[in-house]
Amino acid sequence: MVSFYKSIPAKFRTMTGVRIERLGKLDQETLERLIEIYMRGYEGMREYGGEGERYAKRYLRWCWNKAKDGFFVAKVGDEIAGFIVCDSDWYSKYEGRTVGAIHEFVVDRRYQGQGIGHKLMEKCLEYLGRYNDRIELWVGEKNEKAMKFYEEYGFRKAGQRPA
Repeated sequence: MVSFYKSIPAKFRTMTGVRIERLGKLDQETLERLIEIYMRGYEGMREYGGEGERYAKRYLRWCWNKAKDGFFVAKVGDEIAGFIVCDSDWYSKYEGRTVGAIHEFVVDRRYQGQGIGHKLMEKCLEYLGRYNDRIELWVGEKNEKAMKFYEEYGFRKAGQRPA
């Protein structure tokens, strides 16, 4: 008899106690936490993260108003550890039709590598799959970690535009 084993890569191990929920309301406290996660997520990639906290506040409010039903947060206990904004009604200029879109996707750096991003992406794909046959997203061309992550989920590079 031969015994086999396989180590499970970290990306497939999930942190216990993580809940994925639709964001119920965007109050000031929640907005401040989302801004904090957003700003940390773009550290070292300033060209993709906008022009600071004022921009982040406006952008996250826009995301909320555009895609309330697809705004999901990952919670560890009562703390938001990451979020994804999934829009089922996005007119793609690239596609020339309405598609699903992921407008934003960030996991707090303190929680990265624990499977939270995978849980958020799976929730988003489940949600958008009810409405759309195609999903669009944009990622910074220097954000190789994110591009690799998306490719693991079957996303393929379709085009490029200036940052």
